[in-house]
Amino acid sequence: MVAGAVCRRARRSAWVRRLGRSADRGMTTSEYAVGTIAACAFAAVLYKVVNSGPVMSAMQSMIEGALDAKF
Repeated sequence: MVAGAVCRRARRSAWVRRLGRSADRGMTTSEYAVGTIAACAFAAVLYKVVNSGPVMSAMQSMIEGALDAKF
């Protein structure tokens, strides 16, 4: 009887270990959706920042300085 209990306990712990490993194998559809929305929101904020007046003028002056450099 004791040997049977040990065997069941060993099988149950092996099952729990396998279940724990497979639980975090990948993202679910909802996680993909949230990640996609977050990436789109970040892209929209970055687009607004890059197209703002001060950043555009700074980038333009940097590019003009690079093109006017003497070698």
